[in-house]
Amino acid sequence: MRSRPVRPIALLAIVAFALAGCETIRHQFAGPALDWRARNGQLLYHGKRTTLIGEVLVRFSKAGDFELTFTKGPGVALLEIRQDANFFSVKGPLAGVSWSGTIAHAPPRLRGWLQLREKLMALGDKPTLTHSYGGETFTFRF
Repeated sequence: MRSRPVRPIALLAIVAFALAGCETIRHQFAGPALDWRARNGQLLYHGKRTTLIGEVLVRFSKAGDFELTFTKGPGVALLEIRQDANFFSVKGPLAGVSWSGTIAHAPPRLRGWLQLREKLMALGDKPTLTHSYGGETFTFRF
């Protein structure tokens, strides 16, 4: 028996299906909406080898979606975090290597940052928050 060659249309369908399957694996975070709460202020970050003061923008939804952007001057993002109940994404020079995945599998070096979502969402209208974890201290002033 001779095998028939794969037709170009069938090949394209197989490739399209495979690529669509890969996209469903990537987690999609909710984007900020009008009902999200936003606070901006300053963050004093004191790590094991680094101390920085910069501007911070925190946004979160009632559903628990969360974003934090830590900058030093206009256009210099030190750290950007996106997080929801199960997933976490971080990028920027302060994070070292960018990382994203489930909260349960977050690297130990990011655990302090990971805990900020819960603390900041529970802060209410209070103007300050100080949180320490594993040799890092985060002091927020809004």
